[in-house]
Amino acid sequence: MQRIMLKSKIHRARITETNLYYEGSFTIDEEILEEADILPYEKVSVVNINNGERFETYVIPGKRGGKDFCLNGAAARKGSVGDEIIVISYININEEDIKNYQPTIILVDKNNNIIEKTHIIEPLKKFISN
Repeated sequence: MQRIMLKSKIHRARITETNLYYEGSFTIDEEILEEADILPYEKVSVVNINNGERFETYVIPGKRGGKDFCLNGAAARKGSVGDEIIVISYININEEDIKNYQPTIILVDKNNNIIEKTHIIEPLKKFISN
């Protein structure tokens, strides 16, 4: 049996731009994508902390080091510049492989700088936005 598990999460990034008339997708800084183990054109779920919107799209790499998180196309209607978001990707994994599996969790500050990369979620840890 396979289960769908968290593969990667970018926690509390801020939207830097919206572009309604761009040809779809979600632009994310290439460096952050690599750290999060998310590939170009990979499907992601996006959760907007500010307005509760949840949607799925795919990512395209943005300028390395630009710290960009740009909602493009119809997704531009799901958030505003400055909104905090969570970007999530999932993996199908065989049940026997789960015991050795660890997701990649990226925590960023208010300027989308990586402040921590971990493989565990601490449920009781409070995250305070900078």
